[in-house]
Amino acid sequence: MRKAMAEAEVGDDVYGEDPTVNRLEASAAHIFEREAALFVPTGTMGNQIAIKVHTHPGQEIICEERAHILDWEMGMPAWFSGCVLRTLRGEDGILGWREIQKKIPAHSYARAQTGLIELENTHNMAGGTVTPIDVMEEICDGAHEREIPVHLDGARIFNAAVALGRSVAEITRKLDSVMFCLSKGLGAPVGSMLVGSRAFIEKARSVRKALGGGMRQAGVLAAAGLIAIEEMPKRLDEDHRTARILAEKLAEIPGLKIEPEKVKTNIVVFDVSGIGITSNELLRRLREHNVIGSAINESVARLVTHLDVSGDDCLQAADVIRRVCKR
Repeated sequence: MRKAMAEAEVGDDVYGEDPTVNRLEASAAHIFEREAALFVPTGTMGNQIAIKVHTHPGQEIICEERAHILDWEMGMPAWFSGCVLRTLRGEDGILGWREIQKKIPAHSYARAQTGLIELENTHNMAGGTVTPIDVMEEICDGAHEREIPVHLDGARIFNAAVALGRSVAEITRKLDSVMFCLSKGLGAPVGSMLVGSRAFIEKARSVRKALGGGMRQAGVLAAAGLIAIEEMPKRLDEDHRTARILAEKLAEIPGLKIEPEKVKTNIVVFDVSGIGITSNELLRRLREHNVIGSAINESVARLVTHLDVSGDDCLQAADVIRRVCKR
């Protein structure tokens, strides 16, 4: 990737003149079987652009209660799009149409109307869980009957596709828009993508500019993105295997609570309440031994496998966690 970045042919992307960005957008659109795609600096920006395009102020957005757009995007649906979030909890972060439709209000001048349904696949805070294709398509069918668009935060959608044994185009075909990250499992240093119809992307490009996302010679970043989407999905099953190894080892540690069979992709979440300290304190102690994770809340911690983590690394990390928990 670094070699490709150094050798990238560039132009001014604000004017649509960067050939490497143009190739990346064309490649993403082709892979997802969509009309167009847009390169954005971050996944958060991609999600918020989609929300802005799909909604208007005063509407509601239905999402899962642990959604990234709710907990990790600075309240931007309210700040930037003037929308409120209507949440519901899905088992393992997976929403179904039966539950969603109960949250859609009847038409009334006194009620904010549903302007968008937002899904997340894989679901980050639920432990990288994968929403089945038929579940997502049933949501899309029901929403579209009511003329409600559906956006997917697919930051790790390639992980979901590998877990399901299907292409990203197959599992996202009924969604109105999809955001996915070039970083994370795909390994690029910077960037995310939005895919959708040509009309959607044309509006999204304007909103990207409003958010300060219009970059100039961005081909140096897009060059890494091309490798990310064309080559890196081939190795994602390695991350899934190492995550399962880690989960199985953590399940053997007294005081930790985890269900290894629920680890389907590259995210491992586990409950630490049984060892008598908070997740933040455990993670602080682990960091002293170069094992780095994050806290979901005071009792749940999160570890993620990726291309820089081997199976042996996971075994060593589990051994460190065992020793720290024992103390």
